[in-house]
Amino acid sequence: MSRIGKKPVGLPKGVSASVSGQTVEVKGPKGTRSFTATDDVTITIEGEEIKVTPRGLSKRARQQWGMSRSMVENLVTGVSTGFRKELEISGVGYRAQMQGNVLKLALGYSHDVNFQVPDGVTVTAPKMTEITVEGIDQQLVGQVAANIREWRGPEPYKGKGIRYKGEFIFRKEGKKK
Repeated sequence: MSRIGKKPVGLPKGVSASVSGQTVEVKGPKGTRSFTATDDVTITIEGEEIKVTPRGLSKRARQQWGMSRSMVENLVTGVSTGFRKELEISGVGYRAQMQGNVLKLALGYSHDVNFQVPDGVTVTAPKMTEITVEGIDQQLVGQVAANIREWRGPEPYKGKGIRYKGEFIFRKEGKKK
């Protein structure tokens, strides 16, 4: 039995959902998102809750049960509160700034890195050493944050690079003479 799949997904105020076939569409103050589930699960709306139940006891049905419930919960969270990833930049001369729809990063290369922000995500740089990625699609927000971090990941000797806020970087000791 899926412990995650058993829990119903509650709909907060201002959020509405509709099911047509295997597609769930959720509308909220931040936008509209939809998810199409596989044929292994049944999705129903009962009052102010969305329930996901498996159509059989096969291994695939049980796998899809928990995953589909998590996807529906992410839709509801995205359209009601949204998702947010915060990045920190550490290093001498490392900085970030927004210019229109382009994030300009100075990361110690011989040139500035221009990162084109995709649609559906807003990227802001409140300080020169902080980057905030926000949106209603959790997968897209995480992917954009990972793509930005990929330009200069944190290194273990001096701790320089781009890291997630609150991320611990295990520091190593350098060579000894």
